[in-house]
Amino acid sequence: MALFKKILVLLWASAGIASAASAPLTAKELASVEKIDAVSVPTPAELMAALNKVAKPNWQSKYRPPIPTNFSSRSQIALNIGGLIADGYIAVEAEDAQQVKNIGKDIIALAKCLAVSESVIARGNSIFEFAERNEWNTLKEELEATQNEVKLALEEQHDSGLVNLVSLGAWIRGTEVVSGWVADNYTPEAAKLLRQPGIVAQMRAKLDELPPKAREDSLVKDLAAGLPELEQQISFSSDKTPTQNEMKSVKEISGKLMARISTKQNPK
Repeated sequence: MALFKKILVLLWASAGIASAASAPLTAKELASVEKIDAVSVPTPAELMAALNKVAKPNWQSKYRPPIPTNFSSRSQIALNIGGLIADGYIAVEAEDAQQVKNIGKDIIALAKCLAVSESVIARGNSIFEFAERNEWNTLKEELEATQNEVKLALEEQHDSGLVNLVSLGAWIRGTEVVSGWVADNYTPEAAKLLRQPGIVAQMRAKLDELPPKAREDSLVKDLAAGLPELEQQISFSSDKTPTQNEMKSVKEISGKLMARISTKQNPK
């Protein structure tokens, strides 16, 4: 699967549904996001779309219980915004309007904790409207735009270190979901979709570049310690077909990382 380094531009104007609240990012904004989003990773949408080409997953079976929205760590908030973006894609794939709206509310709640809620609220309102109208393809684009709005706002607040944590949270959740389906419904063709060499090494390098305070966060330390095991499982050669047991390992490792991300930490 080709890695992506692009920002999807929302085609509201040509579709006749443009508004000031949910307008596409400007060329300048897009350039800024591409510059700061240095980790090129497959998005959850790309992973799920690839799986859709070789199987017919029951996406509703991949829902998870609601997560807290009152984390105190900014690093944990950023990671969970990414995870919720991935959840949004799952709900869109399942064509579940209510679930999309529920996840949109949680994204807004977390965005408020990072003081980046103004633009995200506008996107959230659009998500609610498109969910009501069952505009699933448009919703995928709006979720992409929501993630990019969060990243851009973080950069403007000089929180660029958190930008990569949003990407990391989304990637781990997407990997957990896709590997979970493959582990439970194994086919060689689907298993090969999880080959992602070099991705984890890039993300580990970005964790090392976080400000000292963020690197000392216990969650960030746990991720830095746990990612190498996941890297080993998804860096297989292009001529190798992972076994079902290896897919179960990817599911288990990514699931543990995601559970750690979404578990509220006790205040020190």
